Amino acid sequence: MAILRVREGLNPGQILPLDRDLLVLGRNPDCDIVVDAGAVSRQHAQLVRVDGRFYVEDLKSRNGTFLNGQRVFGRQPLRENDELRICDLVFVFQENSDSCVKFEGETVHLDDGTALLIDQRWHGGSTVMSKLDVSRGQTGLRLAVQPEAKLKALVEIGQSLGKALTPGDVMPKLLDSLFTIFAQADRGFIVLRNADSGRLTPVAVKHRRADDEQTIRISRTIINEVMDAKEAILSADAASDSRFDMAESIVDFQIRSMMCAPLIGTDDNALGVIQIDALDQRNRFNRDDLDVLASVAGQLAVAVENAQLHEAALRQRAIEHELAIAHEVQQGFLPERPPELSGYSFFDFYEPANQLGGDYFDYITLPDGRLGIVLADVSGKGISAALLVARLSAEVRYWLASQATPADALARVNRVFCEHQWQDRFVTMSLGVLDPQSHEITLVSAGHMSPVLHGPGGTSEVVTHAASGLPLGVDEGTEYEQTSVRLAPGESLTLYSDGITEAMDHQNRLYGRSRLFARIEDSVHGDVVGLGQQILGDVRQFVGTRPQSDDMCLVCFGRKS
Repeated sequence: MAILRVREGLNPGQILPLDRDLLVLGRNPDCDIVVDAGAVSRQHAQLVRVDGRFYVEDLKSRNGTFLNGQRVFGRQPLRENDELRICDLVFVFQENSDSCVKFEGETVHLDDGTALLIDQRWHGGSTVMSKLDVSRGQTGLRLAVQPEAKLKALVEIGQSLGKALTPGDVMPKLLDSLFTIFAQADRGFIVLRNADSGRLTPVAVKHRRADDEQTIRISRTIINEVMDAKEAILSADAASDSRFDMAESIVDFQIRSMMCAPLIGTDDNALGVIQIDALDQRNRFNRDDLDVLASVAGQLAVAVENAQLHEAALRQRAIEHELAIAHEVQQGFLPERPPELSGYSFFDFYEPANQLGGDYFDYITLPDGRLGIVLADVSGKGISAALLVARLSAEVRYWLASQATPADALARVNRVFCEHQWQDRFVTMSLGVLDPQSHEITLVSAGHMSPVLHGPGGTSEVVTHAASGLPLGVDEGTEYEQTSVRLAPGESLTLYSDGITEAMDHQNRLYGRSRLFARIEDSVHGDVVGLGQQILGDVRQFVGTRPQSDDMCLVCFGRKS
């Protein structure tokens, strides 16, 4: 295929494929190659193919058409590497170029790395290159693309970004479209700021020429200026622009005309930038170009933010799924049902503030027929507290079955927790071992609230003579004391975590121990299940619609009347 290669005036190296028998060059918008400069005639010259050979013909232009330095009169044949000049534009004719030109979709790729996007238009069924406007102003020659080609590229950008859940997949295509809009561009790139680390990362880069693609060199001076000011900037000559104070990076990169627009999110934070620049100072960008780039940057910012929200939603969904599984696992550490012990009744309740909690209770049947009853509170909440609860459950079961007394068992559990020093975590615990034959319960406490004894006549008292030692995990050498209480018929004990007494209403008032004791005294003597339900009902009524702020755990057990 024959081509015209641009040597001067446009971007050097650009290709105009001569794929039809007649192509007209001139200032008129209807021309095949539009050269919108005052020195160029409306229909300046034409290229004609006759019997497979191309000829150039001047169309009575005002300033003439020149072939190899000689003015063209009539129709003259074109030969390999002939030089064609129209005013300030110089082209080189190449007839035997089929080996170096190939078409892929809407892009013409050349072996020298030049890529020229083409516009799909129907001219007798053929696909032709987008028409180019070359306008001459005070800043010299400037290359522009016809408005319809720009519009098409902008529509493609909008459609691509509107469908993209992962903008990274469409950003290279976005740069392709921008190079269609800005034909004078030599390089373009998109940089995004990592939301976690704050580092700037190039996510898409495009070069007009293949020999520029070996390294990616980006001026942090320009990017910082745009992201800090949150304003799109246009510079006719970045190397001499006072805003950049002759930054070494700009001089080294030979950046001349440049546009850079920030990607501003809904929270007014800069997510990154799009930059388009040109090395040829004669092919400068203008304010209209900057408006287009800023508009594209706005669309891209929305797409990036939507993608970040989508990714965050996927991560959150995965976390919630894992937490739901962990919640089921944690529930598996708790008793499925209260124990069936002759002459005794039980009530228990556990509700974490979140999916995973740090409160814990258990019933442990010992080999001699006694029953261990445990209620504990691990400091903190969430996954770490839940993992400590799992470890605590195993340790308490083991040491309670292997030690002679509850106090000895608690001391051994404390040593295990002190050895590991889990990020300064500690555990408060109330432990009792009930002998159903003697109706005696041995109590020991590690910094936990003392149980409340409810007896005949609606009386209640805190078992203050159950001495409380330090919480588990504080001091390895702590020794614990135990005390025994004999339960009479109808008497019960209530164990609870601070999520009960520290529950708050909308006025930030605490439920408190006094109100808890009053509810216990009001309960029916010997009705353990009714006692537990009455306490929980009163707490819920007190809190109202305020969200639960702490794990709540409650265990009531007693001797039947």
